[in-house]
Amino acid sequence: MKKYDYLIVGAGLYGAVFANELKKQGKTCLVIDKRNHIAGNIYTYECEGINVHQYGAHIFHTNNKEVWDYVNEFAVFNRYTNAPVANYNGEMYNLPFNMNTFNKMWGVITPKQAQDKIEQQRQQAGIKEPKNLEEQAISLVGTDIYEKLINGYTEKQWGRPCKELPSFIIKRIPVRFTYDNNYFNALYQGIPVGGYTKMVENMLEGVEVQLGKDYLAEKEMYDEMADKVVYTGPIDGYFGYKLGALQYRSVRFETEILDMENYQGNAVINYTDRETPYTRIIEHKHFEFGTQPKTVISKEYSAEWTPDVEPYYPVNDEVNDNLYAKYKELADKEENVIFGGRLGEYKYYDMDKVIEVALNVCHNELK
Repeated sequence: MKKYDYLIVGAGLYGAVFANELKKQGKTCLVIDKRNHIAGNIYTYECEGINVHQYGAHIFHTNNKEVWDYVNEFAVFNRYTNAPVANYNGEMYNLPFNMNTFNKMWGVITPKQAQDKIEQQRQQAGIKEPKNLEEQAISLVGTDIYEKLINGYTEKQWGRPCKELPSFIIKRIPVRFTYDNNYFNALYQGIPVGGYTKMVENMLEGVEVQLGKDYLAEKEMYDEMADKVVYTGPIDGYFGYKLGALQYRSVRFETEILDMENYQGNAVINYTDRETPYTRIIEHKHFEFGTQPKTVISKEYSAEWTPDVEPYYPVNDEVNDNLYAKYKELADKEENVIFGGRLGEYKYYDMDKVIEVALNVCHNELK
């Protein structure tokens, strides 16, 4: 059986970056993935001439020039800017929360008017130190925006009342007192022309890749094939869930081809009322300014994770973080295994951060 320097479990972004760096240094590696495609959750496929994001919208954005230069070695990026829109029972609001949102909600025109309105609603709610997501949200944007644009959407997304969710979840949402609909406050932003799969394919050029291979099902055999393992699967799965299963939220998609040029006029529209069962609709052609005669849309539904579906978002509450810490102790004792990525570290990662971490870990490994 062929002996490799490294076995990389997972052909997603973390594994692809690692493999590319190892290849540059003359190391031999085998990349395996239990799915039948590369690129993990950023996988795109072509349909009606449109690159469809199979696992949901992925918009590359970063302030890290090193990471930006790195991804541009493998793809040309377009100028797409993420500017989602919220639909609350037919009322349309700009996201992220900015002066356009505040003007539509309250008729205010100046930043001071908006700030005064938010402060007034925060005081009426009697919130001093936010103890949960609901209180944090009202502190940031007031009661009206919380009720229309956050409450229903968040409860659908997490399957829990906002009062039961930790406040830190909402802190990632940008609030701006400018008329700026750009969701990400990032220096570099865009979508790879031709889709993410092509970008990852270029990263993996010259590297042996085997798809449809389940590492955990034949772990002994695979461990014999390489000196070290880079593991990007679920950390609890690696240890047979012996301390219990970590919780995730999952997502399912209903994708349709529509015989029209333009369905919703925007790549992403969030549905923030409780009554609409899906959280958002993605119209894929708008990521690449498509002019195709047809369009492809995906309705996104949030769901509880079960072992037979794909885990998406770690539920980083106190119980799960404590359980992860115990698995991390076990992982640290695995001498020839590097645990990385969203599942290997039980951590939500933006794409640029995945690349940054993978590059750092790999460079430290090769010193």
